Amino acid sequence: MEGRRVMEEVSGWLRVFDDGTVDRTYTGPPEVKFMADPVPPHQDFVDGVATRDVTVDETSGLRVRIYMPEIIGDSDSNKLPVLLHFHGGGFCISQPDWYMYYHVYTKLARSVQAVCVSVYLRLAPEHRLPAACDDGFSALLWLRSLAKCEAHDTWLSSRADFNRVFLIGDSSGGNVVHEVAARAGEVEMSPARVAGAIPIHPGFVRPERSRSEMEEAESPFLTLDMVDKFLSLALPFGWGKDHPITCPMGRKAPPIGGLKLPAMLLCVAEKDLIRDTEMEYYEELRKNGKEVELLVNSGMGHSFYLNKIAVDMDNNTASETNKLIAAIAYFVKRH
Repeated sequence: MEGRRVMEEVSGWLRVFDDGTVDRTYTGPPEVKFMADPVPPHQDFVDGVATRDVTVDETSGLRVRIYMPEIIGDSDSNKLPVLLHFHGGGFCISQPDWYMYYHVYTKLARSVQAVCVSVYLRLAPEHRLPAACDDGFSALLWLRSLAKCEAHDTWLSSRADFNRVFLIGDSSGGNVVHEVAARAGEVEMSPARVAGAIPIHPGFVRPERSRSEMEEAESPFLTLDMVDKFLSLALPFGWGKDHPITCPMGRKAPPIGGLKLPAMLLCVAEKDLIRDTEMEYYEELRKNGKEVELLVNSGMGHSFYLNKIAVDMDNNTASETNKLIAAIAYFVKRH
């Protein structure tokens, strides 16, 4: 529309106009655009995985994408754990059907032998926090309703082991993992159960720049501009980075010691801009006696495994991606 002025622009990913409209047309380097292209669902198995989109709440319009790996047999022993996935994007961009998630979570579903349920989270600034966390928790309650046979899904009702639900999220999706895990600890989940939580490079920050933010190199998936601007668009009005969703280890968040949290596998990249604050979260969990394991991917930056170009072209990135997937598979197997 003519006459509109761009009020905010974030690293080629998003523009907010003075009339409140938002344009998420990607304008960054064209060679990486394919990673943000949607992949249509396919109910036939492709490379051992089928996918479909499901509306779980007709009133709110909440949807999920299901990744179902091909399995053999019909017995209960072949029921699969569930990875409830929350995508990243600084709460402002990305969708579960983007190729960057498709290429990783099809591989994860195959490798872990788990069904992945990825939530189409509402995006800021149209839907500021806690909207994304509300959607994540609603999806978890939908899984509970399937476990109680109060709802039905063609794939999940027959194939999912709802006693082994794992929350998993990339970047800002890792923040959603923590918040949904904390909420789950306050309600009766039976006969479903949150067996574990896997925040991968969660977007935990503080108002003050950390040492890693000042010293580590920016990456295609995380710049300081993205950290600052996405959070300014996503946080509730009047809040800063010390909000409990972005700083769960901070003074304004509920004390971690008082939360009923599942076993956790915290995944950290050695060269991540926000590594230091992720490690603060880890130390807070340990200090309060929570069950937590730490995986550090050496020499890698934020969300490195989502970068299909780097995974294909760089042996170290490919090796560390395989290490990440293997660690997740081992964690799920043991819980």
